[in-house]
Amino acid sequence: MPELRYRSRSYKRMHNNTPGGKSVLRYKKKKPSKHVCAECGAPLHGVPRGRPYEINKLSKSQKRPSRPYGGYLCSKCARKHFKNEARQ
Repeated sequence: MPELRYRSRSYKRMHNNTPGGKSVLRYKKKKPSKHVCAECGAPLHGVPRGRPYEINKLSKSQKRPSRPYGGYLCSKCARKHFKNEARQ
């Protein structure tokens, strides 16, 4: 019987083969959902999906796009935003 914390479905169950030839159950946390645009709700490209300890290992340029509002707005909404700023 697994430990109480592993009985919920918030953990992914993975079957691993050990060097001794046994098949063992390992529990891994699931990936978080994709980041979405703050305006239209579309999934953001160029923003990795991972748990915080995985994201912290990445360099700054790999964490989000380097343009203004990168990682916050999708490219379409950002372009719209820049046009409106230029027109005012």
